[in-house]
Amino acid sequence: MSLLELRDVSKQFGGLKAVESVSLAVSAGEIFAIIGPNGAGKTTAFNMIAGEIHPTSGKVLLDGHDISRAPAYRIAGSGINRTFQNIRLFPSLNLIENVVVGAHRTFRSTFLEVALFLPRPSREEAAARAIAAEWLEFFGFPAETHDSPAGSLPYGRRRLLEMARALAAKPRLLLLDEPTAGMNDAEADHFVDLVTRLRETGLTIILIEHNMRVAMQVSNRVAVLNFGRLISLGKPAEVRENPEVIQAYLGTGEPIRRNRRAS
Repeated sequence: MSLLELRDVSKQFGGLKAVESVSLAVSAGEIFAIIGPNGAGKTTAFNMIAGEIHPTSGKVLLDGHDISRAPAYRIAGSGINRTFQNIRLFPSLNLIENVVVGAHRTFRSTFLEVALFLPRPSREEAAARAIAAEWLEFFGFPAETHDSPAGSLPYGRRRLLEMARALAAKPRLLLLDEPTAGMNDAEADHFVDLVTRLRETGLTIILIEHNMRVAMQVSNRVAVLNFGRLISLGKPAEVRENPEVIQAYLGTGEPIRRNRRAS
């Protein structure tokens, strides 16, 4: 059984069909990329998976269970976490505090336990700070920077901090919305290395990516959307040579180069 499945999913905003009859399945442990030109419906598909919007028709299934109408907080509680196209950090909080926010989903302490200063909240907070420090180290943030405000980071590093926060929630499925946007080539290469290491842990990742080189390097399979429709699905090499994909990106019969960025 697939970990995540979109079954004939459509989303319509008034007269606009942002996503039209898309079906795909993602296996556990897979790195799956969704690519396509601007306005193709990629973020709309992401938002339906995360529960921020609901499909007009069709189903989103997690472990075979229909989550199409579930609220976002319940979907997050089921093990799906995400980053955003527009970074959503707390700039005045330091790095550790930003990542600990992600770990709060795993806390089990009640309001009464917190109010009475019982031991469990303190233990959970200490464990969350330790997890946060581990993820910051994984993403290359030296210990001496952990108390620095997130707002002091350059743009590319903020994206990595947001990934660390998402991973602190211990997701089964991580959704990355344009994770290399604003990164230079060296930072994008570093991201590829990090995702390769995450793949080894068995984590399932779905990413929207405009950097074609990154999408093709990190993904086991790639889905291509254009005007809300799924026009290609397969291994990176197969998708790269698909004439309909080439037409959607370039408007010509020229093959897509590995280092070309999607617009």
